[in-house]
Amino acid sequence: MSGIREWIVNRATDLADGGVTCLNGHEYSSIVEMSPFGDTYNLPYDMGVKIWESLGGLIAWLLSFLPGSDAVSYALISDTATNAMAIVLMVVLIFAVGFVTNLTMIWQERKFLGRQMDRRGTMIGPLGYLQCLGDGLKTFMKENVAPRAIDKKIYWWGVVLVIGTSVLLACMIPLSPRWFIVDYNTGLLLIFAFFALAPFLIMCAGWAQNNKYSLIGGLRAAELMISYEVPMLILFAGTVYMTGSFNIGDIITWQEEHIWLIVPQIIGFFVCLVCAIAESERVPFDLSEAEAELVEGWQTEYAGMKWGLIMLGDYFRGFVACALVNIMFLGGWSMPIINEFDWYYQYFPELFFVLKTCFVFIFFITARGALPRVRTDQIVNVGWKVLMPLAVINLVITILIKWIWEYGGVF
Repeated sequence: MSGIREWIVNRATDLADGGVTCLNGHEYSSIVEMSPFGDTYNLPYDMGVKIWESLGGLIAWLLSFLPGSDAVSYALISDTATNAMAIVLMVVLIFAVGFVTNLTMIWQERKFLGRQMDRRGTMIGPLGYLQCLGDGLKTFMKENVAPRAIDKKIYWWGVVLVIGTSVLLACMIPLSPRWFIVDYNTGLLLIFAFFALAPFLIMCAGWAQNNKYSLIGGLRAAELMISYEVPMLILFAGTVYMTGSFNIGDIITWQEEHIWLIVPQIIGFFVCLVCAIAESERVPFDLSEAEAELVEGWQTEYAGMKWGLIMLGDYFRGFVACALVNIMFLGGWSMPIINEFDWYYQYFPELFFVLKTCFVFIFFITARGALPRVRTDQIVNVGWKVLMPLAVINLVITILIKWIWEYGGVF
């Protein structure tokens, strides 16, 4: 028994120095050789390993006092078990951070809207932060009812997929060179692909409720999102052409080494900001949820916690939209001057990414507090007749700047 106990203690404190890099080349230390990320350092995975080294080691140590439990103890602290549990804990940690960030953005919106309306906003708990948890608990306690005449499979699967894709999108956003799930070479393209699923899923969920308000709301949502996805894709093409990569880490690294893309693509920044607000279905683009016309739009027949999770999913999508604006135009986690210091990438990149994303969210809040909802045909016309030409102009300017950059020697 003493052998396994000694091995547990040694393993829990074993740290290997150096030889591991993050997405943009900054060196860190790691504690395992069996990482699925190879030589790329992943902080959530590293934290998951440390947690399981302690928790699994404690369980194995307690089991070691039972006769005949050596096989189970060794299995709990084996490389295979450690790797598997580290991946599970990594996903949980990334979701937890995304969830807390989401609650922070809800709190931020309530506080800013309160100030715009000359009031204090939420006041429950420290600075009003606990109001979100109270609302979640209240929603959880409500009765979970569903109409009789619904298409049950599409009704349930529609809302599950809408919420699931929103949460998945939020978890796919890297907060720093060391905080990510998978380093996709086509990361930006994959995120836009999941964004494109939303109109279809929302339309199906609205149709399945057998309610005219829900159906009209679902059709409006699909119409709105398609109208504003096309200009956003053109802007996305300009970003990829300028940086030469679909990889989010490469896009941010290019801006860190050269210049934030908001400077050469100032038109694209404002167009992307408007498209991001529209994709999040927020005022003045909340056509699908117009309370005065459609009760609650495509969400009308979703009650209780289903409605609460849909609203939470909307804020997850809002976080992703703000993060995309940050990644494409504001340099992601990079910060001028201070990112030259090693201590920045050791301690602060995730914090600055979230702060910059929350800064973009201020534009969303200001639009909600200052602008009225616009007529459906006017909103669609803005997408196709105003933002689309501006996005094309931005792409042409980007191509010219890239050509001058590479061949003209101006920069």
